[in-house]
Amino acid sequence: MIMLVLITYDVNTVTASGKKRLRQVAKQCVNYGRRVQNSVFECKISNHEMILFKEKLLEIIDEEKDSLRFYYLGKSYKTKIEHYGKDLGCNVDDTLIL
Repeated sequence: MIMLVLITYDVNTVTASGKKRLRQVAKQCVNYGRRVQNSVFECKISNHEMILFKEKLLEIIDEEKDSLRFYYLGKSYKTKIEHYGKDLGCNVDDTLIL
């Protein structure tokens, strides 16, 4: 089953290691979804992929200093999202040609 998961993060970037963690988290999120705001990603993903993705993110962050949130919108997400203003990037349902 494919579902939509909204992922948000806040990584403490006071130190060089924090800046490195921020880059690593963002890179992983780009691999699985689309950026809709600076630290917010929409990911259309299967349950299995989500488990692996979450494990990767949890390996990167420092749980004492950083924050990571997952909002599971499920497969009926189209009725749960309203957007106003400029849209960044392509729609999560659009075809992507590389």
